[in-house]
Amino acid sequence: MKTDDWLKLGISASWYFLLAWWLWSARGTKAAVRGEPWMTRLFLYWLPLVLAFVLLGPGEWYGHHWLREGIVPHTTPFFATALLIVVAGVALACWSRYLLGRNWSSVVQIKQAHELIEAGPYRYIRHPIYTGILLAFIGTAIQVGDVRGIFAVLIVFVSFWRKLRMEERMLGETFGDVYAAYKRRTSALIPRVF
Repeated sequence: MKTDDWLKLGISASWYFLLAWWLWSARGTKAAVRGEPWMTRLFLYWLPLVLAFVLLGPGEWYGHHWLREGIVPHTTPFFATALLIVVAGVALACWSRYLLGRNWSSVVQIKQAHELIEAGPYRYIRHPIYTGILLAFIGTAIQVGDVRGIFAVLIVFVSFWRKLRMEERMLGETFGDVYAAYKRRTSALIPRVF
């Protein structure tokens, strides 16, 4: 196999690792006290994620469509950069997920005896899992190198932004002034920026 093929394989393996970690670590989470309706989750979270993954699927799916217009060269340095970004994103998402422990949920929920986690990346950003997954999508979009990658990242960003706003509203109602102070000293997704 060529170097480029190994780099692409590394990107795919990183996503599979993230999926396996997510499924494994979902065991034993606390019961939910409050959450968003399932229709909202389906249409505003799960379907956009599926659409983003489809957009990043094999180029053959798109033939000569304008979505397949190349914008990033398919070269080893770009593939290596893409792999580094994906690995960094997956590592951040998995570490953040580990720190949440039994408080984690794939959907917006408040758990029984919910705790506000402020350790590790949560010391600087309120939603490091979203940051990590967005980084993984950005890296994958660089590897794909087509216009469709931009749309995939934008779809995920908009979905996560809506989700984090709802999450912050629920956490604010649950933790009150403690959460308001936490928001003032942290950023949503990128430390000291955004």
